[in-house]
Amino acid sequence: MSQAGFPNLFAPITIGNLTLRNRIVSTGHETHLNDKGRIGGRMIAYHEARARGGAGLIVVEVALVHPSAVFVADPIRVDTDECIPGYRRLAETMHKHDCGLIAQLFHPGREMLASEDGTAPVSYSASPTPNERFHVMPRPMTPEMIADVISSYGDAARRMAEAGLDGVEIVASHGYLPAQFLNAYVNMRDDKYGGTLENRTRFIRDIAADIRRKTPDGFVIGLRLSGDERSHDGLEQSEMLDACALIAGDGSLGYLSVVAGSSATLAGSVHIAPPMYEEVGYTAPLGQAIRERTGMTTIVTGRVNQPQEVERIIASGQADLCGMTRAMICDPEIGNKANGGRVDDIRACIGCNQACIGHFHDGYPISCIQNPVSGREIRFGHVPPARQRRRVMVVGGGPGGMKAAAVAAERGHEVTLFERDTQLGGQARLAQLLPHRSEFGGIITNLTREMELAGVDIRTGVPVDRVTIEDYAPDTVIVATGAAPRWPDFEGRDTAHVVDAWQVLLGQANTGKSVLVADWRADWIGIGVAELLARNGHRVRLAVNGYMPGQTIQMYVRDASIGRLHSLGVEVLPYMRLFGADEDSVYLQHIMNNEAVICEGVDTLVLCQGHTPRNEVEDVVRQLGMDHHLIGDCVAPRTAEEAVLEGLKVGMDV
Repeated sequence: MSQAGFPNLFAPITIGNLTLRNRIVSTGHETHLNDKGRIGGRMIAYHEARARGGAGLIVVEVALVHPSAVFVADPIRVDTDECIPGYRRLAETMHKHDCGLIAQLFHPGREMLASEDGTAPVSYSASPTPNERFHVMPRPMTPEMIADVISSYGDAARRMAEAGLDGVEIVASHGYLPAQFLNAYVNMRDDKYGGTLENRTRFIRDIAADIRRKTPDGFVIGLRLSGDERSHDGLEQSEMLDACALIAGDGSLGYLSVVAGSSATLAGSVHIAPPMYEEVGYTAPLGQAIRERTGMTTIVTGRVNQPQEVERIIASGQADLCGMTRAMICDPEIGNKANGGRVDDIRACIGCNQACIGHFHDGYPISCIQNPVSGREIRFGHVPPARQRRRVMVVGGGPGGMKAAAVAAERGHEVTLFERDTQLGGQARLAQLLPHRSEFGGIITNLTREMELAGVDIRTGVPVDRVTIEDYAPDTVIVATGAAPRWPDFEGRDTAHVVDAWQVLLGQANTGKSVLVADWRADWIGIGVAELLARNGHRVRLAVNGYMPGQTIQMYVRDASIGRLHSLGVEVLPYMRLFGADEDSVYLQHIMNNEAVICEGVDTLVLCQGHTPRNEVEDVVRQLGMDHHLIGDCVAPRTAEEAVLEGLKVGMDV
């Protein structure tokens, strides 16, 4: 499909003095790429990859407008003029690629995730109303503090204009400070900033007016808001529509950026970076309602992963632009590929949340399990041609092997990938069989396409042994043979009815009506198998070797899954280790005191006990004394993220 197939996606649009070449937006998102609170080389390289790749507009992540706004360690700050040089460098770089640049201005209010030194900071809000997610009791803002914070937004915007940016975006989404003033459940004030909806919108309107006074004509002012907070005591769609109409009536704003959810509750926070179980483009109706009510230019964000979805949303009048943030984390070239008729070459985001928002929550720089170059542009952004063409044998067609093969072939090596099964994908083929995980199979499609484009010779259904290796006569072997289910030793292992997660997913197990899932890893396998069996009508008990199911996976994925387990009646037993089993019982130990926990009436014990590396090919190449490299689970069982990253590194090194 060429540009002609995307007439709306590639139609220019003007907001204030800013004309954008297309409707693709990288919306504001935390990267952990700042340089001690300033914009530095890593962040510029990250955003430049997306500008070069075809984004029309980049909205750079939240920056703190006021000393009271600290909510994470080492945040970006725009409350002094020291921020201007870094933003100026970023603006010059984005504009070089004909890409607009807008900065998010932020105050979290009571939504305090962390602090700069580990001590709990004092948080401020419209009223002393605690939040549910972080258990923060805020201090009510005095009228003098409100005036000071409002002025700090305007001062920050002035700095952005001086740095050469095209505009700023007031972050009033996800229950942050401006939304706390809007919400009647949070805002209990009896002054001009509380009570009626008109009063509760005043904080936002005063901020926008102060920015307008302090910035040049045509400087864009946007407002990011949740069309529905989808939370207990959260702002609902009808009230947001009324609020938007009042705010838009002042004429200060250039656009509205519409999302869903709230940081204040676990249920609402899932929508900050919605996992793959949410429908593609599910927030578009929220954007449409606000656009129709206000008549304003509208951006909509939420699981918009492909250019076809942007085209549909814009053509149907649901929005004027679309946020494709995770889509561009996964493939920065998505705009250029769509414009050039290379839709099949797009590396589609699968909504796993593992290395994007997951890295942020763990305090690490942003990346992507499919595209480990993201966040590492300075190190891996350029693929150098091989100095000498080599004959490379890749053994194993899981994500790690596929990535290594694609990168090595792209560099000019002669690469053949051998996979013993008839299909590529390794454990990704199993992951896609779990409830709400079908999109995970996209990693197979995407990496297969990368290999095809690079010219890899792919041979499936070919087990590799000593003879295979000697016949191929490689210069080097990349071993990516993965792992197998781990069956630990325990009493009754060979006499009780015991199966493993792989057998369940592949339909190779005759699972009884009453099941206990013994989950050692506390990852997506145990929680997913438990849900699958419960949905299929089994009575399920999930014994977790940790303090909750999904303990090791990204919180939005985990929390939503735990909610579904509760609805399905799955009994969760935390802090458990597997001890033994017999014909109708499973014996557990509490990991804190070793006390016995006996689960009776169990027909089948399902093992989710991690994996054991497959090292047969490694042993052969060592015996042959051949040059070789190990990647992925055959080194140590981990996740697709590590396998793909190691595949990239080895592909760059061979």
